[in-house]
Amino acid sequence: MAIKKGKAMVVFSTKGGVGKTFFTINLAGVYSFLKKRVLIIDLDLFSGGIALALDINQKKDVYTLVDDLNNNRYTKFNDYVIKYNEEIDILPCPKDPRLGSKIEKKYIEIIMAQAIDNYDVVLFDTSHSFNDINLTVLDKADNIILLLTNDPIGVKNMKSLISIFRDTEKANYITILNNATRKNKDIFSLFDIKNIIRNNVDWIISNAFYFKDIDRWLIRGEIPLLNKKIQRSRKLDFERYKKIALNLIKEEKGIFKNE
Repeated sequence: MAIKKGKAMVVFSTKGGVGKTFFTINLAGVYSFLKKRVLIIDLDLFSGGIALALDINQKKDVYTLVDDLNNNRYTKFNDYVIKYNEEIDILPCPKDPRLGSKIEKKYIEIIMAQAIDNYDVVLFDTSHSFNDINLTVLDKADNIILLLTNDPIGVKNMKSLISIFRDTEKANYITILNNATRKNKDIFSLFDIKNIIRNNVDWIISNAFYFKDIDRWLIRGEIPLLNKKIQRSRKLDFERYKKIALNLIKEEKGIFKNE
């Protein structure tokens, strides 16, 4: 009987500052709420923030794993991840950013293959660069989550990326408009954004999910959507995250659709 493999998902954007890391940890939190085993791999190799955002005492990281693979010291995959809670594990980016450049793309494929054998969901947080590492993950992932914000640079660059996907017949992506990065500073209407990127916006994270006190969450290392008060006070966005999460693992009928 075939072994059921997990889903590999990459969170990507064409510019920085769109909330990729915050979105990734909250999506992981929802999968944890749904009792799915999830691994977050931080592939923002030079300035990643997953370990910082979750207040992780980082002993091993992606580079440690790659270095051990390269030098025949590899033991088993679980030896390299850090536990956040019963369902969420973390594989951080290198603590020393100089080591990021020593990670070759061939090892990312090995890591992905190992990860999907051990977890229901594997979430890759990335930089916004089109480097070999990111291109490899974008090519190999089951689902691509494209995050954009309501600003001219982000929308224009997203148009270019989606155009490339369309030309290469890549269809395993969804677009999410993240309005939670700032309050009341919309430049385009939703109609305008759809017309500019020539693509549907599948989901919207509302500006009601904006956290002015985000530093407090970072200091505590707490995932907002695992907090019961947040689940109640931001119920609409909590439910939206759940629908996104279930849709990505195809446990809810229907297409990628913002409801």
